[in-house]
Amino acid sequence: MSTVQCILDAKAKLAECPRWDEDTQTLYFVDIDSFQLHAYTLASKELKTRTFDEEIGCFSLSSQGGFIAAFRSGVYTFSDFDAELEPYWLATYDQTNTRFNDGRCDAKGRFLAGTMYSPKDAFKGALHQFSQNKETLLDQAAWTSNGLAFSPDNKTMYYSDTPNHIVYKFDYDLETGTASNKQTFIEFPRGNGRPDGAAVDSEGNYWSALYQGQRVVKISPNGEILEEIPVPAIYPTMVAFGGEDMSTLFISTCRSAHSEEELKEFPHAGGIFAIDTNTKGQIEPKFAG
Repeated sequence: MSTVQCILDAKAKLAECPRWDEDTQTLYFVDIDSFQLHAYTLASKELKTRTFDEEIGCFSLSSQGGFIAAFRSGVYTFSDFDAELEPYWLATYDQTNTRFNDGRCDAKGRFLAGTMYSPKDAFKGALHQFSQNKETLLDQAAWTSNGLAFSPDNKTMYYSDTPNHIVYKFDYDLETGTASNKQTFIEFPRGNGRPDGAAVDSEGNYWSALYQGQRVVKISPNGEILEEIPVPAIYPTMVAFGGEDMSTLFISTCRSAHSEEELKEFPHAGGIFAIDTNTKGQIEPKFAG
């Protein structure tokens, strides 16, 4: 395996939710704290940016074209990169201390998105599911919802609570969209990185970006750490597979959490990094409506 390289020195305050579009060979990602959605075309190295009026935590591409995205104020759709936002579900939580964070679609095209509760003094982060103009609450027991991913057979859903250093796994019924039998998948020791965003490869391994851990870890379906990949930034935030054959691992990072001294050592923090792997990722499902 090669080493991690910075492919886009984005200097994002908080880059998150890298998402590969295999149809256009485009890497999308958000900068949550800058209220931005980015589209980066690898072949031309063209970067397109849209700035919103509030934080955009996560998004998925839509099978009808365009996007579904989770913001602080709720979930919205928009028919193309520059189109007007259309409300899908407006937040019922207290927006002063809660916003959407991590999410993606399941294989049936349901959009799942989790919230983070800023005071971090109660488990008020929740995992919501959106489909057919309905909202369903799947779990409410986290400080910061993260690490959402699905096994290749769609029978296991992974979900992390970053500040508590835990990744959970659930039994997932794809036909009904229900999650049950919540268990601890892996718990990381304090002081050496927290499990942030993640992706599952075609072999069923869970790849987690360890925030404040300066690395990405590859974890087997049995919860065994198989590999650790150093990242030249202290705060990796999420990973996504993509590239022509889906074997490139893209890694988003945070810049704003670094001190000035740390930025001298890690000047590309806030950038998008990539490494060629010896496995392939899964094609990202699109929102079905």
